[in-house]
Amino acid sequence: MANHLIHETSPYLLQHAHNPVDWYPWGEEAFEKARRENKPVLLSIGYSACHWCHVMAHESFEDEQIAELMNEYFVNIKVDREERPDLDQIYMNAVQMMTHHGGWPMTVFLTPEAVPFYGGTYYPPQDRYNMPGFPRVLISVAEAYRDRQDDIRETGASLVNELQRLSAPSGSDNPIEVELLDRAYTSIVRSYDPVHGGFGGAPKFPPAMTLEFLLRTYVRTGNREVLEIVGNTCQKMANGGIYDQLGGGFHRYSTDARWLVPHFEKMLYDNALLSRLYLHYFQLSQNQSARNTVEGILDYVLREMTDPAGGFYSTQDADSEGHEGKFFVWDIKEIQTALGETAAARFCDYYNVTESGNFEGKNIPNVTRSLEDVAVAHNITVSELAASLNESKRILFELRESRIKPDRDEKILTAWNGLMLASFAEAGVILNRPDYTDAARRNAEFVLANLRRHGVPLRTWKGGIAKFNGYLEDYAFLIEGLVTLFETTGEYRWLEEARALTDRMIEEFWDNDNKGFFFTGKSHENLIVRSKDYFDNATPSGNSVAAMVLLRLAILTGDENYREIATATLREVSDSIRRYPSAFGYALSAADFLLSTPKEVAIVGNNAADIRPLLEETWRTYLPNKVVAPGFDGAQPIPLLENRPLLNGQPTAYVCEHYTCKQPVNEPSALAAQLAIGQDLHD
Repeated sequence: MANHLIHETSPYLLQHAHNPVDWYPWGEEAFEKARRENKPVLLSIGYSACHWCHVMAHESFEDEQIAELMNEYFVNIKVDREERPDLDQIYMNAVQMMTHHGGWPMTVFLTPEAVPFYGGTYYPPQDRYNMPGFPRVLISVAEAYRDRQDDIRETGASLVNELQRLSAPSGSDNPIEVELLDRAYTSIVRSYDPVHGGFGGAPKFPPAMTLEFLLRTYVRTGNREVLEIVGNTCQKMANGGIYDQLGGGFHRYSTDARWLVPHFEKMLYDNALLSRLYLHYFQLSQNQSARNTVEGILDYVLREMTDPAGGFYSTQDADSEGHEGKFFVWDIKEIQTALGETAAARFCDYYNVTESGNFEGKNIPNVTRSLEDVAVAHNITVSELAASLNESKRILFELRESRIKPDRDEKILTAWNGLMLASFAEAGVILNRPDYTDAARRNAEFVLANLRRHGVPLRTWKGGIAKFNGYLEDYAFLIEGLVTLFETTGEYRWLEEARALTDRMIEEFWDNDNKGFFFTGKSHENLIVRSKDYFDNATPSGNSVAAMVLLRLAILTGDENYREIATATLREVSDSIRRYPSAFGYALSAADFLLSTPKEVAIVGNNAADIRPLLEETWRTYLPNKVVAPGFDGAQPIPLLENRPLLNGQPTAYVCEHYTCKQPVNEPSALAAQLAIGQDLHD
């Protein structure tokens, strides 16, 4: 028998549609039942690639006796946190207040008015791990709800007050100054791991946004130590098991300090942020392995995570055939049989494959020795070794393709697609990969055509059905992707779409009274609090991205109101940045842009092919604080392109600061010289 989830589109919810638990989706039907029957609500939040969500589902939600308890005492609601980050944020904050930790699966008990009064994360089916068994929790909570209503009301009211306080940070009256950036850098590098790269110890998450801020710090200060920190971390991550050495793409995080054993799910947002980081590091360093990593990520996304219509899927699971990581690990004998003795010996030496293995008796390929060292050991040249390894990787990849693959969550989320769109757009022009530009263009067309209703962005699309009003991050991330697509192609429609979305974002989300952007729009359903999110966690906060893109649009459009809103947003969090800089990597990058004098590059020509050499030169060097206004097919109504005639009838570039321009130039080499002013201290 199916429960009330059977008509949902989320793969995560559909995984629970045949549980004996009488699950409901979040909505009035469930809460009306709770009020009518005077039952508390059991809210369970997770996502499809979550390993412990699967464990709890198998142990408890598929168990007839536990389901009977749940159905007797509670109205049960299941939520996909990726579809409903608004609910996830509110109730995760509540759980962290109650227990001082959080995670998924999240289990929260609510009154019929949706007010939380008790919660936790994973519960085992019996008492173990020094944790109470789920049945005992269910019975205890049901008894408390029946017998201690006054206590529950008091707990709930206290939690709601605290949740409201969380959403109202006190903005600083102090101006944002370079001192903020310098203090943040000093604080961040204190926890740097010089041996393995990254920050702190296990578990380690790829710190993409923090490293982006450090790249900007290097450009601003010329401090070589900063570049070495980024370079070492990028190399160690790309050499580790956290990076899929055969198929490309990064897993979610490393369970150890040396990036070896990952939690094996792959998330679209991680790969969007990391591909852009490696792309920018490649621009600065011209390090070929960094370029290889970018292409490894983006080729993986095109191959595995792209819908035929152009949208990008959300996640790839950690588990296959019921075992975490089974798809990705190797027995040495498999490799020897597939490759033959000589090629296998080379592959195993380079990718650290041994008889004993490094993960539950199997091997996660990872790089611990240089090509040069392994080539010497096998008495061959580096180029011969590289060719041998490439052929071996091809053979093993094809062999791996015959295995049962991890499940894939094929819902398409506007916010995460916006992040990936920006990465493909930049990589297309920087790496001269027209296929990447085509992927960006097709993605933008898909999202704009399928994830909007009456011009309003929606959150999620699956199987032809789009739903849920977009959140702040859906607007901000998509706007950033569209602006970047305009800046890398000169196709004006993307900027038009971005500006229309920006004006709607301000109307829907901006807090006129206390500044900053709310997480949900004015037209969103009423929840127990209307929260704001400022922290750059696994993904950047909507406020951080909104601030950055508003600063860029202020220059592109000449709209000073955009700059004022961005500045006010950053001032809201400047005191918090001082206290916890590593939690504000993207906001710090936006502050770096605010405090800089961005280069304004206008490029004019007769058509797209005409301006391509100048456009490629503009993007060749890492110049984070710039805006690019390419124009062709006549004038486009933005200030940077006004009164920009062709010089000598040829494609022409104008490099400006505060609308004051240098001499226009026709040649890429002359443009390079103008863009490099102030950058040569790094050579």
